Amino acid sequence: MAAVFFHHVVGDLTVGKPAVAELHDTDTLEAAARAIAASPEGAVPVWRPRETPDEPPSGARFLGMISTLDIAAFVAAAGIGDRAMGSMVGEVVQPNPGLLREVDPGTRLIDALDLMKQGVKRFLVRKNGTWRGISKRFSVLYYGKWLKNMEQASPSSASSSSQLSSSASSTYKFCCLSREDILRFLIGCLGALAPTPLSPISSLGAINPHYCHVNASAPAMETIQKVPPDPSAIAVVETALDGTRKIIGDISAYKLWKCDYVAVAWALANLSAGQFVIGAEGNESTPISAIPEPPISSSPVEEIRTGRSPRAKKFSSRSIGFLNSQAHQMAFGRVRSMYRGRSTLLTCKSTSSLAAVMAQMLSHRATHVWVTDEESEEDGVLVGVVGYTDIFNAVTRSASLVTS
Repeated sequence: MAAVFFHHVVGDLTVGKPAVAELHDTDTLEAAARAIAASPEGAVPVWRPRETPDEPPSGARFLGMISTLDIAAFVAAAGIGDRAMGSMVGEVVQPNPGLLREVDPGTRLIDALDLMKQGVKRFLVRKNGTWRGISKRFSVLYYGKWLKNMEQASPSSASSSSQLSSSASSTYKFCCLSREDILRFLIGCLGALAPTPLSPISSLGAINPHYCHVNASAPAMETIQKVPPDPSAIAVVETALDGTRKIIGDISAYKLWKCDYVAVAWALANLSAGQFVIGAEGNESTPISAIPEPPISSSPVEEIRTGRSPRAKKFSSRSIGFLNSQAHQMAFGRVRSMYRGRSTLLTCKSTSSLAAVMAQMLSHRATHVWVTDEESEEDGVLVGVVGYTDIFNAVTRSASLVTS
């Protein structure tokens, strides 16, 4: 199992990855929304502008990451509706250079995983050129034999390659590797990782019991301020008399991926956490306003734009972009990116296998899965959460023992 992590390098995962498309702190939130829609984790890196047109990306120019939650919270606090999307990214992003690490493509996968377990969320990797590493690329799992290592090349060819790399340093292209890229690679190596992937997550210690949660009656705007950095999610629960918590939904960067930020901002400012995560479809018979809560306005866009007096009405998940809506797609004179099905809560049992949880995260492009109690008589009793870091810790534990 440990061979997978020691015989592959970061460069092995860059095949097919597009070059970095930089989002600068001088760009607008509208541009950030488009960049996030193309991102796998609901957040994108933010860079300082280049000093010269041909300056390559570098860790020195990296500022931090901006997520869907950051944009939604800013628009809700600004209270100026769609105009807030014209604000600059630099007004919203929180500086955190530790979220991205520039690494050599010859960095061992085991070392890269250690960095991600320490909080790194993106790797900036040189995509073209050659490197001298210990990688046995496309290993015995795929071709039946190891390919020749770069270290086995003749001295003359190695020297010429080094000179070529030096002369072409200014033309290097870079790509960003996310945690999803790492997870996708791991799920393609399940056979080599056996028996760990088939083991229950409870036996692997992959369940994080220290999750963040709020009661459904809490204001959604206050809730969004409590969302932790990793996983960037907070559970919305109903607490029983015995102290058990039943999860009814969550507020997370993943759930708001490809959303209508103006409508989300209205919902955050006007609804409780429970109303925000559940909503009510327009054809439901029971209005969401039946839950005790301050009255909400007639339209998420109209209230922000016109300041009309609020009145009670049904709240639809369509209004915050969870479902496709022709009217909302054409709002404000342009087509907005929408996503279908993000209102579904992702859960698993404590007895679920690690492979099942990994596949669930990849199929939904999620950053976490909530874990419910297998033995509880009532469904949805929350016991923890599984995120990227928990999975990386589980799959590398045996490799760490080998290293020791």
